[in-house]
Amino acid sequence: MPTKDIPAWGCRNRIFERLGGEIMAENQFFIDSDKLSEAALERKHKLETDPSSRTNHMEYMPGMEQIDPTIRNKVLSEMDSYDYNKYTARDVQNALEHETCSVEDFKALLSPAAEPFLERMAQRAKIETGKHFGNTVYLFTPLYIANYCENYCVYCGFNCYNDIHRKKLTFEEIEHEMKVIADSGIEEILMLTGESRAQSDVEYIGEACKLAKKYFRNIGLEIYPVNSDEYRYLHECGADYVTVFQETYDNVKYETLHLMGHKRVFPYRFEAQERALMGGMRGVGFSALLGLSDFHKDALASALHIYYLQRKYPYAEYSLSCPRLRPIINNDKINPLDVHEKQLCQILCAYRIFLPYVGITVSSREQKHFRDGIVKIAATKVSAGVSTGIGDHESKYTGKDTGESGDEQFEISDGRSFDQMYNDMESEGLQPVLNDYVYV
Repeated sequence: MPTKDIPAWGCRNRIFERLGGEIMAENQFFIDSDKLSEAALERKHKLETDPSSRTNHMEYMPGMEQIDPTIRNKVLSEMDSYDYNKYTARDVQNALEHETCSVEDFKALLSPAAEPFLERMAQRAKIETGKHFGNTVYLFTPLYIANYCENYCVYCGFNCYNDIHRKKLTFEEIEHEMKVIADSGIEEILMLTGESRAQSDVEYIGEACKLAKKYFRNIGLEIYPVNSDEYRYLHECGADYVTVFQETYDNVKYETLHLMGHKRVFPYRFEAQERALMGGMRGVGFSALLGLSDFHKDALASALHIYYLQRKYPYAEYSLSCPRLRPIINNDKINPLDVHEKQLCQILCAYRIFLPYVGITVSSREQKHFRDGIVKIAATKVSAGVSTGIGDHESKYTGKDTGESGDEQFEISDGRSFDQMYNDMESEGLQPVLNDYVYV
């Protein structure tokens, strides 16, 4: 029922469940903008309430490259059969005693039975991190160059129905943003767009990569998935690696969260990293957005995705991220629900023990105290000087008003500048690294 505290539009989609004798509210994803026409609202509500109005999320759209689904089938089969409640304290102890962590050991470390062993897991993870990465921590920053999007993903601030200020940077504006970032000392950049081919086509992204080569030593992309020949073109333009968030590996839940657009096609998104490797990219990054579905299964699937790809493409570099849901513009009700910092720490320690050579990134979605702690244990890469808006780096870095900018994708938790992050890492006895690649 509507209350003074909850708008009527929110009640329509607020779901309650009883947990441990308490009433717990699930995420309230659906919001309506008063800027939408009646026809647009009708279409939006139909997508939200009538599954038959939505396309088949398991069918490829025209132009989407299809590749061998073996790895996808393996990962999803393992995830579907994973019963994390069957593991015992003995299973966890055995996993921690084994020199090499098997898939079965990893499943035990992700289970609720492992929670009392978090300190031991952290100790083991710290040893593994030290073996393979020493005391180094890599620093980078993201650069959003456009926030136009053709998808309706209900948890994302960029979604096509959300009322935000849209902006696409010109090449002159892109280069200006890059110069501001480079002048701060950063040598690695991750470029992002909203998922719109119409507004941010592959050629536009490629030209941005060419500009980035003038200012940065390492260039990553987090864009809409493309075909292998398009990844090859972007690599030739200067991109070194590609990161794609699967968001959730639960394809049933995935369908209810991605209601419209190319992103709705679950298998095409799943196979993006492999197509990137087929296109010659040096490295690929993976992640589930924790809080969208069962985090135990999403964490398992994320790691297994790398595990199986490593065996097929052993020469590539692999990395894992572990973002949690954050509030977005026009909706501060979104949160990661049952994925608390303790659970996040458990996941990260399990990742490190299972995949000791893989880079682990912890973004500015997390608070300062958590990031400062986890880089001593399992994480190897953090962002600094972060903005998720469009064209506002100069204003955030220098305080100078640069005029119009595009709205942010989500709220960050750790707003430290590059200098602050660098100094904080040094003060913790770590060695900040800006780049370790030599180009000849």
